[in-house]
Amino acid sequence: MGVYVIAEAGVNHNGDISIAKKMIDAAKEAGADAVKFQTFKAYECTGTYAEKAEYQKQNDKTKESQLEMVRKLELPFEAFGELKKYCDKVGIDFISTPDGTESLNCLLDIGVSIVKIGSTEVTNHEFLKEIGRTGKNIILSTGMSTLGEVEKAIEAIYETGNAKITLMHCTTDYPTAVSDVNIRAMKTMAEAFKLPVGYSDHTLSCEAAVAAVTLGAVVVEKHFTLDRNMKGPDHAASMEPEELKAYVKSIRNTEKLLGDGIKKPTDSEKNIMKQTRRSILAARDLPKGTVIEKNMLVFKRPGDGVYPEFADVFVGRTLKRDVKQDEKIMWRDI
Repeated sequence: MGVYVIAEAGVNHNGDISIAKKMIDAAKEAGADAVKFQTFKAYECTGTYAEKAEYQKQNDKTKESQLEMVRKLELPFEAFGELKKYCDKVGIDFISTPDGTESLNCLLDIGVSIVKIGSTEVTNHEFLKEIGRTGKNIILSTGMSTLGEVEKAIEAIYETGNAKITLMHCTTDYPTAVSDVNIRAMKTMAEAFKLPVGYSDHTLSCEAAVAAVTLGAVVVEKHFTLDRNMKGPDHAASMEPEELKAYVKSIRNTEKLLGDGIKKPTDSEKNIMKQTRRSILAARDLPKGTVIEKNMLVFKRPGDGVYPEFADVFVGRTLKRDVKQDEKIMWRDI
């Protein structure tokens, strides 16, 4: 199986289910394996006096609080069942991130097979255990976390008997500067915890995903939007549909570039070898019965004869036929 590509719709539907369905279509068209949303009630995850994050202030210039902003981005719980059915119809996996117990139960009720845990929950051990007890496959983002915090989060999930965890390296900044990506940290987690790893990408290009796949990512997640100019906190740092399509293509091409790791000539090279490698040829006309000396041999193209590496085997052998200058000397000729 190739890299599992998640198109992160998040809250870029702006609370409108019709936009959410268009995003599902766009994710499918782009070639993603899954489309991911965020399932929440504002009161589950955001306190009355919480300020917006700095990137949210930059991307959404309104003076509202984080709670007011989040309320506008809610979809009713029943909408997620409808979206999952739509994903099933379209032929793309449905994933969502729950932000609390009610949200988690909503997702369990509609039959999700994967629970994505956001970076904000790494230190929320009770919630991690609650998710672990579901027995579902877990994808855990690790933005803003130290290696020690990630270890504690994993241990909390392991306590439930659930070891089906994929860790996502992530930098929680929208967009993420290239200098802050630190893809090698993904490899560090893989070596430290012996778990599958992936990358949740908040940069504005394909380069980080290509680097992640090269270093062993099995999952890549990318925010996208129908229109980067839409109002909302995440649109400005998201890819538009055509960009997402190119993004997925770059991942698939990287997989092809990596290959199977076996050093061998390709089918195309096997044909080229015949024209470009060198063979053992006669340096001058040689009559039948000649005992071959090294100075009687030259190494030239084409390459469909005996390779020069066997020249020493020819020396001292007797020719069984007349050979003209620049003619190949084959095994059957000695």
